[in-house]
Amino acid sequence: MMWGYGHDWGMMGGWGGGAFNMIIWPLVLVALIIGVIWFVRSPSYGGGGRLPRRSSGLDILEERYARGEINREEFLQKKQEISG
Repeated sequence: MMWGYGHDWGMMGGWGGGAFNMIIWPLVLVALIIGVIWFVRSPSYGGGGRLPRRSSGLDILEERYARGEINREEFLQKKQEISG
């Protein structure tokens, strides 16, 4: 018997052993990575140099022009209206 160690306080420090560590520690690592990514991408952090969000209207207009639904003149006119 080793002094200072009660029952089940071996090398795992009483955490239950192999299966517990194989499940919990990878989950902790994944949660930590997700947290760091979320923090870096959050707008309050500064956005990490991301470009400003474009208007969804401009995206739709570009898609319509690419599909040939509108001609160049109509595209430029509507783009100017959306942009201000």
